[in-house]
Amino acid sequence: MRNYDLTPLYRSAIGFDRLAQLAEHAASNKGNSGYPPYNIELLSDNRYRITMAVAGFTMEELDITSQGEKLLVKGVKAEAKEERQYLYQGIAERGFERTFQLADYVTVVGANLENGLLNIDLVREIPEALKPRKIEITNARVLEAE
Repeated sequence: MRNYDLTPLYRSAIGFDRLAQLAEHAASNKGNSGYPPYNIELLSDNRYRITMAVAGFTMEELDITSQGEKLLVKGVKAEAKEERQYLYQGIAERGFERTFQLADYVTVVGANLENGLLNIDLVREIPEALKPRKIEITNARVLEAE
């Protein structure tokens, strides 16, 4: 795998440091394996859903934390009450920790667990002050008369 040095970007671009950090994070893949598998859906212009396959986990064993621009989904498997002897074990029963980077103004609005799938709903709510607004064009003579 090729490593990229983004240090020159920090020296010459103002305000793009977060973009460089995102690129570095994506390139490093800091321990995020493919477990558990997940989908990210676009439901509408400003609504998203993350669906994670968490078969075998109960609601008590799952934890979702949103802090700033990071969403952390953690699964901690409870200790087995009885010892089992498997001939073949294809279902992973290990804990996991998955981090998602959220864009500006994206917040978690809810989560539910159904049929082994954890659905996390997100919405982007842009503040009114940042939304585009229509500027009225007036006649220059009217402004001068006032």
